[in-house]
Amino acid sequence: MKKIVLAFSGGLDTTFCAVWLRQQGYEVHALTVQTGGFTPEDLAQIEARAQLLGVASFAVADLTHDYYEQCIRYLVYGNILKNSTYPLSVSAERISQAIAVAKHVQHLGAQAVAHGSTGAGNDQVRFDMVFQSMVPDAEIITPIRDLRLSREAEIEFLQAQNINLDFAKSAYSINKGLWGTSVGGRETLNSRQPLPETAWPTQVTKTEPESVSLQFEKGELKGINGKTYPHPAEAIVALQEMSQPFGIGRDVHVGDTIIGIKGRVGFEAAAPLIIIKAHHLLEKHTLTKWQLYWKEQLAVWYGNWLHEGHLLDPTMRNIEAFLTDTQTTVTGTVFCTLHPYRFTLDGIESDHDLMSNRFGTYGEMNNTWNGEDVRGFAKIFGNQTAIYHKVNGNHG
Repeated sequence: MKKIVLAFSGGLDTTFCAVWLRQQGYEVHALTVQTGGFTPEDLAQIEARAQLLGVASFAVADLTHDYYEQCIRYLVYGNILKNSTYPLSVSAERISQAIAVAKHVQHLGAQAVAHGSTGAGNDQVRFDMVFQSMVPDAEIITPIRDLRLSREAEIEFLQAQNINLDFAKSAYSINKGLWGTSVGGRETLNSRQPLPETAWPTQVTKTEPESVSLQFEKGELKGINGKTYPHPAEAIVALQEMSQPFGIGRDVHVGDTIIGIKGRVGFEAAAPLIIIKAHHLLEKHTLTKWQLYWKEQLAVWYGNWLHEGHLLDPTMRNIEAFLTDTQTTVTGTVFCTLHPYRFTLDGIESDHDLMSNRFGTYGEMNNTWNGEDVRGFAKIFGNQTAIYHKVNGNHG
């Protein structure tokens, strides 16, 4: 029997895959990848389902910290919001999951790898590209995509095998991870409707403003309100628990998919949005104008390429090295206030703050130049524009 590793979430699609692949003569090894979205109870239920389906082995790869190290910290360094809106919650997560599955294929010496993606979304491309780079000799099998199965057809197949699990379709598809939760439903399939209040996984239970201080060290969130966390992933979780009940970070993203169509998805990502905006404010105080400029240019490209599944492109390592180097002085505290459905950034404190009154106070007093210096600077700085208008001023 050929060994095959199946990326297994325990949902309808991967349940179908586990049974169907066994029928095709494969020895199925199921792997669930933890990227911060599963509770211990969730993982226990997924394992129980995998065993019920008769897989040869089941394993969990806990990649929560690796997911941060591989992806999230660079999304923070780059202040990356796709289309100025979306913190790339799912796209970054899927690539990390695919890498873990490929490593499991290598570990087991499997001849094939499978995932439950359909033919209508981004994930199929992300998984396939990682597999073809990391395990090029493994056959990639995608039963849902290749057989073009409907949800009803999958359920009928499983029932015929006496597998009568509860696959009642919920009104909304929820995908929770360390860097945010996506929400899809009837409203996101059109361009007009917002998601109703009941669709959001976290309901608003906090109404009184709360002050929060975020401690950054070289661009990474290390502490909240003076408490230091062992790893930035733990700090993200703590900030999410603190801020999500305000309803902060809710939005609907409209973007271009890898396969060329536009898609719409809701998301709630309180901690990611607060962290990115707070980090950006700290950078505006501690980096120079041209550091900020080039970071922005490279970060937009990095975010788009990551979204399209190219984390393994060596160019990404080059940009990551640049982004990391820019964080040397991005250390300090950012002060925020949380409100229902919004947050404010109140200010920063940093030993690296370039807005130092030792050199001058904007609009009031300078300490390092005089009026003659500025007069000469302005004359030279605007010289070419002045020449242009002198030469062309009488020509319309």
